[in-house]
Amino acid sequence: MKNRQTDNPPVAAAKASFSAATAYRIERDPRLPSQKKAPRGRRRPDPLSEVFETEIVPILKSAPGIRPVAVFEEMLRRHPDLGTGIHRTLERRIRAWRAIHGEEQEVIFRQIHEPGACFAGS
Repeated sequence: MKNRQTDNPPVAAAKASFSAATAYRIERDPRLPSQKKAPRGRRRPDPLSEVFETEIVPILKSAPGIRPVAVFEEMLRRHPDLGTGIHRTLERRIRAWRAIHGEEQEVIFRQIHEPGACFAGS
């Protein structure tokens, strides 16, 4: 933002199309947003840390099409102390595991033929 060098913050902000409050905030701390905060860690301990690799992953490998609800019910049957609050956590962990280790997805390249359009390939 070259306007900061010649104009005061409200004028430079108006020229750059953002608010004067943002201009003053940038003047106070010129670091980029990615440099300001460290990534936040977990807020509470992972309730699935003991059972995911040892029990859930073998279930997912043996039955690739199993739904997360069935895995959740099985985990509650085996470990009633886990509680029902892990349902969404389990779904997210299963989705992330399947994205990396699951079955290959079929790739489809759609071909759209416009009427009247002629494409000479050779």
